[in-house]
Amino acid sequence: MTTAYTALARRYRSQDFAEVVGQEPIAKTLANAIATGRVAHAYLFTGTRGVGKTTMARLFAKALNGGTPEVDKAIMGGMDTDTIEIDAASNTGVDNVRDLIANATYRPLRGKFKVYIIDEVHMLSTAAFNALLKTMEEPPEHVKFILCTTDVHKVPATIQSRCQRFDFRNIPAAGIAKHLAEVVKQEGAKAEPELLHAVARLGNGSMRDALSILDRLLAGGEKTLTVNLLEEMLGVPDRALVGGLIDALAKGDAGDALDRTDALLQRGVSVDHLLDTLLTRLRDLMVLAACGPGTTLVELSDAARQDDAARAGKFDAAGLVHMIALCENVQRAAKNSAVPRTLLDALVVRLAMTEKLADVTAVVTGRVQGTVAAKKA
Repeated sequence: MTTAYTALARRYRSQDFAEVVGQEPIAKTLANAIATGRVAHAYLFTGTRGVGKTTMARLFAKALNGGTPEVDKAIMGGMDTDTIEIDAASNTGVDNVRDLIANATYRPLRGKFKVYIIDEVHMLSTAAFNALLKTMEEPPEHVKFILCTTDVHKVPATIQSRCQRFDFRNIPAAGIAKHLAEVVKQEGAKAEPELLHAVARLGNGSMRDALSILDRLLAGGEKTLTVNLLEEMLGVPDRALVGGLIDALAKGDAGDALDRTDALLQRGVSVDHLLDTLLTRLRDLMVLAACGPGTTLVELSDAARQDDAARAGKFDAAGLVHMIALCENVQRAAKNSAVPRTLLDALVVRLAMTEKLADVTAVVTGRVQGTVAAKKA
């Protein structure tokens, strides 16, 4: 009988505050609150998906009620009798909250506190929020609330005012890449540094999303994970090909740029995905051009940083700002167009002509200024 596979995001979930990645200040604050006996009765964890809100809530509950391996495992697995997890997305009604309130009056079975973790709390109905508020105004001493949400603006101010709020930031790509390297090592595989950075960036600040992508790559059975494997499995545009496209734009070679665009599309890359990638690459070049190669505002591996720093030298920051605006406009138009490829090709030609158009504008402006100056003289 085969054992059910457990996803990486679950197997490599942080087990204590010291293991938390990307949210270290919050972990430190919560640990200190417990150590000094300054634990509030309600907390609000807000941030995008996959940044560690639920994990932090369980770690907090574990620090409050844990102590034995059995209890610790139950809490981290969402199976503890004194740590009650509620998914507000599927339990939005007032009856669900009333059941919670009724059970809150009973003391915990084996821990010091009853900890209620309400995920996606913003999904509760108005009536449910009102019922919850009554309990939060005068909670029993043995009850702690941890409310988690990806949309804090939908949580009533009356609820927010009774919570200590913690804003979970998107996890930096460098931090995600470092954690992914450790996971790959633990899984008995190897990975190119560039692959780890690419997966980290695709995670978009979410450790869970990055681990899900890594899961798919490892499922292929390859012992060494490469950028080529990522491109083949997920349809991610080839970084070198995109770099070549940008080089053609820098040279003002519209024909070469169109050929390179076609090569990317022939690999199965969608128009929208290509525009997304182009926007990201142009943004990095803009920052490198404005801030220099040592900037921390661009998260790249050493090799990729060196390449793009040299590439940024072929543009000026103002020109890249204009190119980004053109790409964004075409991306929006292409979503509702019957001929997105035509819009993409027209964009590529226009991008290749950007520097030439800038030169013409400079000449015309110079002539106008020269004429005005002559008349004044």
